Parts: sequence; structure tokens; C-alpha cells
Amino acid sequence: MSSKIGLYSGSFDPVTNGHMDIIERASQLFDHLYVGVFFNPDKKGYFDLDVRMRMLEEALEHLDNVTVVSAQDSLAVALAKDLHVTHMVRGLRNPTDFEYESNLEYFNHRLEPSIDTVYLIARNTMSPISSSRVKELVHFKSSIEGLVPQSVIDQLERMNENP
Repeated sequence: MSSKIGLYSGSFDPVTNGHMDIIERASQLFDHLYVGVFFNPDKKGYFDLDVRMRMLEEALEHLDNVTVVSAQDSLAVALAKDLHVTHMVRGLRNPTDFEYESNLEYFNHRLEPSIDTVYLIARNTMSPISSSRVKELVHFKSSIEGLVPQSVIDQLERMNENP
């Protein structure tokens, strides 16, 4: 029997508890899950790539079958092929996410027909959470407790100590 290997990709800038919920649920569905940190040219980055990877690694250290990876100049589906991924994992918060993700799935499947996509719907308590809103709260020095893992809060504290 072949292994089921997933790849959940995103910019994770920063990782939120909504992302964490999808990752934890997906880790139960696959023999191994990769979490791919990618650059999104449509989004202005807040944390650099190394910091985002470190925050994710710290937040996910309790999951034995999850590995954080990155590819700067590559499509997620190309990395998936290199890692022998069987399924792309995508989270859906709302109908807008579905429209975007179904279009992305079309092109991923065109490039790599052997890789299927699995969608996990955000839990009601997580669906309002987005990295964009978290960054807005950070900008206005508002609390983000309960919205992000402790690794993000720790990173922001380090940044405030060493501006």
C-alpha cells in the first residue's frame, strides 16, 4: 500500500490558529504532511521567509508526521511532485476562497494530473481569522492572543525588544 503524502501550502505571514486547525486535521489524514511556505507576489510580506518557517516549526513541533518546507522560485505543485506528494491540501473559509482554490486546482491538475486536491472547510470558530487581519491588529498594537500560535506572539515580542 502506497503512502498518502499531503502538501498544505501558503504564505503563512503569519501562521494563524485557522492554519493550525487545518494542519492538525490534515496531519490525521496523511502518512506525512508537508507544510510549504511560499512567497505570494500579490501580498506584501510582514515576516521574512526564515522567520515564517521558524514560527511554523515551533508551532508544529508536537506533530511527528509534519515537516515545514519552502521553495522560493517554484510553484507549489512543482515542489509537490519533487516530494512525491499525492494530495494538495487547501483550507476553505468562505465562498470566495472556494472560487480562488477551485481555479488554482484546475491549473495544478493541468500541470500534475496525478496530484489530487483535498479541501478542508474551516471550523466556524476559525473562519473569520486571516493573516491580513492579524497583521492589521499587530500594526495597531492590539491583542492577537487566541488568533495565532504562541510562536508568533513570541516572535513579535522579540521584534519589539530589538526594533
